[in-house]
Amino acid sequence: MKQHCVIFDMDGVICHTNPHHAKAFEAFFDKYQIRHSEQEFEEHMYGKHNGYIMTHFFKRPITGEELIKLEDEKEGMFREVYKDKVETIPFYLDFLSELRSRGFKTAVATSAPRANLDLIANVLKLDEKMDSMMSSEDVKQHKPNPEVYLKSAERVGVSPSDCVVFEDSFSGVTAGLNAGMKVVGVLSSHTKEQLPPCDFYINDYSEVDVDKVLELLNK
Repeated sequence: MKQHCVIFDMDGVICHTNPHHAKAFEAFFDKYQIRHSEQEFEEHMYGKHNGYIMTHFFKRPITGEELIKLEDEKEGMFREVYKDKVETIPFYLDFLSELRSRGFKTAVATSAPRANLDLIANVLKLDEKMDSMMSSEDVKQHKPNPEVYLKSAERVGVSPSDCVVFEDSFSGVTAGLNAGMKVVGVLSSHTKEQLPPCDFYINDYSEVDVDKVLELLNK
């Protein structure tokens, strides 16, 4: 039997963290007296990596040691805000359990730093439920570059054409498509119209099952 894999982004896909990231960024930007708006967050924060976000909002290149320092500060603020609030998008763990019971490989591929992934993985016990977990430290190129998805497929030994990606952001969906994978759009942060065309869309995991995933793979 052919091996298949489902790869999940984390923020907005496993957990609806974006409102908590927004709170952390608001406090962070207020500290540095950086102007920001909800519309800017939608366009320049959700689904983007910190190098891009900092450079956009500070209006100058933020790289190297400065980026590491600012990223550590902001992500520390996020973890403080979120550590007692970790919960999945409804029915996620049921869907994950169904995938595992039907012989699917499963993976996480996030642009978030490893410390954020560890926080969520520890609460949800994802270590024992995933064949691969990759964070921003594991890649050189961030989404929309497909590196994290291609590396995840390689790690679990599954061809990209036999993988389905669950994503919620423009750059993430683009990364999945660029990897040659089927993509399910999770509408936690954006509408269908705000994302590149996906193979299927869900609001939560009650709207998808293994048979639907197999149908997408056989398209």
